[in-house]
Amino acid sequence: MKLLVIHGPNLNMLGIREKKIYGAQTYEDLLEYIRQICAREGIEVKFYQSNHEGDLVDAIQGAYYDQMDGIIINPGAYTHTSIALLDAVKAVQIPTVEVHLSNIYEREEFRHTSYISLGCIHSYYGMGFQGYEEAVNCLKNYWNS
Repeated sequence: MKLLVIHGPNLNMLGIREKKIYGAQTYEDLLEYIRQICAREGIEVKFYQSNHEGDLVDAIQGAYYDQMDGIIINPGAYTHTSIALLDAVKAVQIPTVEVHLSNIYEREEFRHTSYISLGCIHSYYGMGFQGYEEAVNCLKNYWNS
């Protein structure tokens, strides 16, 4: 199994930004956490992070050509604004799971809309790093069903 994990704007600033919301663990801590989960499950994992919407669309489309079996995406603020990311996920038809470290429904009202969720098989909110483990398990169950 091959999995692409995509992170949108400001995720690279984990450990620095809004520690009351996102905690003190760094982006590298998050990647290592996901690597360990995937290694335990025998899943090949690649990571991509960008602060630019078009680059994220390119990464989603690239997953199709790289024959990825699944995508986990935390689109950051583009969750609430980007129909382009939704269209890309729908175009490639790769099972995709949305993850957010914080619970977007317990934050500002403008964050309560998730366009990307319309193209995802499941979404996890507010579970911190554990949301990524749940996403891996979700995709594993999807592949095995």
